[in-house]
Formats: sequence, C-alpha cells, structure tokens
Amino acid sequence: MNDNTLEHNRVILCHFDSYSCALNFARYGGSVLAPAPLPEATSDMPPPAKAGEQHAPAEVLNALVAKYGLDPAQLKINDDFEAWLSSDKGPIRIHLARFTGLDAPHAAIEPLGGVFKPISQMRGMPMTELNLMRQVFNLIIGG
Repeated sequence: MNDNTLEHNRVILCHFDSYSCALNFARYGGSVLAPAPLPEATSDMPPPAKAGEQHAPAEVLNALVAKYGLDPAQLKINDDFEAWLSSDKGPIRIHLARFTGLDAPHAAIEPLGGVFKPISQMRGMPMTELNLMRQVFNLIIGG
C-alpha cells in the first residue's frame, strides 16, 4: 500500500437498510468523505487514462480499515460507483463503501466523530459532496 493512498482517495461510507429502504451516510462534522474533506479547489474530471494501484478500490478500503480500525467483514466496496475530482495535488478518486450489517454500525464511526444521517439532513454541506451523495442515492435507491 502506498503511504499517500488516502491523500488521493476519499471514501463515502454508507448503510442501506433494504427492509425500510433507508440510506444513511456517515458524516464527520461538515463532510461525508473519509478520511478528510476535499481540498478547497476541486472540480469534476473524467477518469484518468491510467488510474494505477494508488486508486485501486481494494487498496483504498484496506488503507481506510487500517487507519480507522473498521471491521473489513462489515464493509463492501461498491464497484459501480466511480467519481473523480481534480485538485492542485492531482486527481482524487471518490469510492463508495457500504456497511453490510442489518443495522448501521453507529459505534464503529462514533470514535471518528461520525454519525449516520439520511441525505435529507445534509443541508449546508458543500455542493460537491451533495452531488456525490445524490449520485450514491440514485445508484442505490434507483438501481
């Protein structure tokens, strides 16, 4: 694993309850992106021609699990989600990981300063993140 893997990647953690169709996002203060919010100047970009191992979903999930002590058995990367943003430090890939348990694991994200919230309670978030959450919502609820 590259030491700066999480510098060039962000992960949206969510939980979807298929019984109630409730989709909740892990929110840390003013961001839904782990391990950190986006840099100031970011904009949408197409996927680069060569993403490389630095942006491989499995590597990113492993880095996040190691950094935060999350249970990898409870997380699944959603390979159908792909978003890229450009920044002054290079491309940033946004990944989506879903907690797979029956209930949202509140205790797992509380030590990270996180809480689970539905998209309807995300007013005031940065527009880029709101657009990413809308993409996730459309993928999971609409798919």
